[in-house]
Amino acid sequence: MSYKKTEQYDEQVTNALAESYKNAIGLLGEDTEREGLLKTPERMAKAMQYLTQGYQMNAVDIINSAKFHESVSEMIIVKDIEIYSMCEHHMLPFIGKAHIAYIPNGWITGLSKIARVVDVYSRRLQVQERLTVQIMDAIREALNPIGVAVVIEAKHLCMMMRGVQKQNSVTTTSAFYGEFEKDTTRSEFVKLISANLS
Repeated sequence: MSYKKTEQYDEQVTNALAESYKNAIGLLGEDTEREGLLKTPERMAKAMQYLTQGYQMNAVDIINSAKFHESVSEMIIVKDIEIYSMCEHHMLPFIGKAHIAYIPNGWITGLSKIARVVDVYSRRLQVQERLTVQIMDAIREALNPIGVAVVIEAKHLCMMMRGVQKQNSVTTTSAFYGEFEKDTTRSEFVKLISANLS
């Protein structure tokens, strides 16, 4: 049985991007006809479409696809959600984790949908600060909760590979709404995401 990929890409976009990448590789001083680079422009074109697929997704629609009426009003936390995103300033990755909580106001959503919301916004050209707020705002809009909290911790390759070249720096951003703007609720959230409960 032969191997077959199932990924689908817009052929016109792929071809245009591949041509641009081929030109860029040549401008950097490489031989674009070298064996190892022959298919690189096409691979880059497909990779960038995959890494920015969030532009084709709607976070509120994703939450609404698994929205359930529940009377619970306790904090719901999904933590350590992996983030892979592209810094819009240098087109280099930043990688980290998101910790998200909300307090329902009559509605909950499937836990996997919270992780999907992270993908919607992280699979775009981003800055971490905006990403944090976009995730919070999508949950607010879809669920109208009593409160939402989002904390993201990430390492930025633009700081690690170039510029200041600080290998161990971690950037933390946060956004809080509603009940989480109160010190006691926010402290409980921070304590829970910091705890190793396993």
